[in-house]
Amino acid sequence: LEAARISANRYIAKKAGNAYHLKLRLYPHNVLRENKIATGAGADRISEGMRAAFGAPVGTAARVKPGMKVFTISTTEDHVDDAKEALRKGGVKLPTPWRLEIEREKKRA
Repeated sequence: LEAARISANRYIAKKAGNAYHLKLRLYPHNVLRENKIATGAGADRISEGMRAAFGAPVGTAARVKPGMKVFTISTTEDHVDDAKEALRKGGVKLPTPWRLEIEREKKRA
């Protein structure tokens, strides 16, 4: 997520200046853990096996379901194509297939 955000933000900032608002709608709350298992000669004396196998934190992840919005860019009509390209550049950094939806903001009275 962070690599996609940086890539999209850098591209749209160069093209649109201050005429955009990029929002990352997800946060990686889930902590990924790994229970390290010793291998090699004498590992059975050192290793605790599955006792206290909670593991050490190795990273974080966000759970994304199909159809969830990950990024939102609000911009002027002049920079719509730049926003599309920024989201494309960010989307290729994501590990799953992605799609782009464009919504026109309603005029306020």
